[in-house]
Amino acid sequence: MREQQSQSSRRALAYKIGFDPDYLEAFEHKMFIEGPQSARRLTNFFVLLLLAATIATYGLIADSTASVIGAMIVAPLMGPIMATAAAVVMGSAQRALRSLALVVVGVVCVIALSLALTWVVPDVAISFTENGQLSSRIAPGLLSLLTALASGAAGAFITAREEIADSMGGVAIAISLVPPLCVVGIALRVGEFGPASGAMMLFITNFLAILLAGGLTFLLGGLGRLAITDENVRTRRNAFIVVVVATLLIAIPLSVTTYNVVNNALEERAALQEVDAWLDGASYNIIAVNVNDRTVVATVDGYGELPPLKQLAGALAEKLGRPVVVKLRVVPSQLEASD
Repeated sequence: MREQQSQSSRRALAYKIGFDPDYLEAFEHKMFIEGPQSARRLTNFFVLLLLAATIATYGLIADSTASVIGAMIVAPLMGPIMATAAAVVMGSAQRALRSLALVVVGVVCVIALSLALTWVVPDVAISFTENGQLSSRIAPGLLSLLTALASGAAGAFITAREEIADSMGGVAIAISLVPPLCVVGIALRVGEFGPASGAMMLFITNFLAILLAGGLTFLLGGLGRLAITDENVRTRRNAFIVVVVATLLIAIPLSVTTYNVVNNALEERAALQEVDAWLDGASYNIIAVNVNDRTVVATVDGYGELPPLKQLAGALAEKLGRPVVVKLRVVPSQLEASD
């Protein structure tokens, strides 16, 4: 009798908070690994996670976009992160801590497995400059944060609605969780600590964005009304403060990275214009112009005499606002005509 009253009151509360009353219980079951099937669900979680890490590790090294996308779809790591956000909104500290602990264990397992799997790969096969799948995950910027915020909101919106749950795979592809962790393991294996820290920053960015945007989406959807005690409300408030502060802190290095990327792109465009003006009238074409602090590397191809290099160095120094050393790479070309 008491159980029936409890179910009746939960259904009534579901109406008030905007959830489908027939879905609230299923939502909690889907979000939180608890109850008699916990062992089986944890086994499923780690099996899928380790398989996803294996696919992602070798897909990243092979520079295979299809394999990396497949790993994103298989990986279940977004589940406990989203569960942490839901538990925070509901004010359940115990559920939030359990879900967060699962995330931490999962992160450690993925990095460790990726590091171990990379031992069979020669170092020469790993490049953080030529491999696009690796290089794209080691220098996150503000766009990564904005993408992750939108993905976190979409994930929470989908999770809270049973009728569109099939769209979750798209969110898993949009936000990268397991691949950056695999990049951390790969980078640690070859002693590249810079790329490892960059990839870890990308994961932390995505993690915090899911917590913040997902939590706000759950809150706006009415889930926060399940926090019915003062302790629940206090837990939620404190947790949100921590997440917001952490997100703002991570936004600082992301902003610096974004500024450097944009500034470098503008400088390379300006340098390209100066090299083009310097070659005016010569039989040479520009292949590439790269600016690295006080060094400008210009690669050209053609034939014949070139203007004085000091003239280019002076023009570039004036344009960039600092003294520069110009390194010129000339690729000779030969024109032949058939009779």
